[in-house]
Amino acid sequence: MFEQIQSALASFGGTWKDKKGINEFTAIIAERKAFLSTKKLTYSARIKIDDTAKIVNFSEMLIEAGSGLSSGGDFDGGISPGFGFKTETFNTLKGGREGNIAEQSNLFSQKFEYKFDYKEIRSKIESAAEAAGYKLQYQILPVK
Repeated sequence: MFEQIQSALASFGGTWKDKKGINEFTAIIAERKAFLSTKKLTYSARIKIDDTAKIVNFSEMLIEAGSGLSSGGDFDGGISPGFGFKTETFNTLKGGREGNIAEQSNLFSQKFEYKFDYKEIRSKIESAAEAAGYKLQYQILPVK
C-alpha cells in the first residue's frame, strides 16, 4: 500500500522518512537564501497505514522556518531585532485544508508567488488508498 502512495506523489519531488511507523512526506515549496539568512516554506504530510482496519490515517501541515540575520522589518519603526516567527492554526478534524497557497509571506522579506495545491496531494493519496481497498481518514499524527 505504501509503495502505491509513494509512486502517486513522485511528481512532487519531496522526500520520505519513516518515524516509528509514521511515514512523512516533505516538500520544500519556497526557499530563499540571502546574506547570513535562510528562509524555507515546507509542506509536510504524515501517513500511518492500518492494514487490519484497511485505513490510511493522514495529516498535513505547512511549516515556515527562518534562521540568520534579518535586514529590518515591522518591529519598532522598521528595525528588527534579527529574529522572529510566524504561526498559523487550523483545524483538520473535519477534513483537510483546501485550495492553493498563493501567499505573500513577510517571513521571506520579499513577495513570492507560487502555487501549491493541498487538495491535489490529498486526492492522489486517497485515490491510491481506494484503489487498494483502503479508506483515507484525517487524524492528527504525532511529530517524533
